[in-house]
Amino acid sequence: MCSLFRTQNPATYAAETRAVRLHGHATSIRLEAAFWGILEEIAQKERMTVARFIGVLHDEVLEGQAEVGNLASFLRVTCVHYLRNQDLHAAQVAERLAREENNIAQNAAVVA
Repeated sequence: MCSLFRTQNPATYAAETRAVRLHGHATSIRLEAAFWGILEEIAQKERMTVARFIGVLHDEVLEGQAEVGNLASFLRVTCVHYLRNQDLHAAQVAERLAREENNIAQNAAVVA
């Protein structure tokens, strides 16, 4: 086995609990530090805080399903999907931001 895996910094797999609000209710999520780091990266690219990103993601999943069975597991798998599909994520974020900027420009033109 290569040293890449066995030489990990133990801090990256230390569990960390953070509080978030979902629909006005406080809850806590326990993930390994490495996953929190990936969620921070995703949230930054989405131009949101981590708490906001988790809330929006949770709401979007609820729209398509009745519930999110295990939020912590869902967030871990979200991180894996992100790592495997970074190019697609970047393209989708760029498209969404362009639409938002276009809407802002159109609204400004209407006001002027």
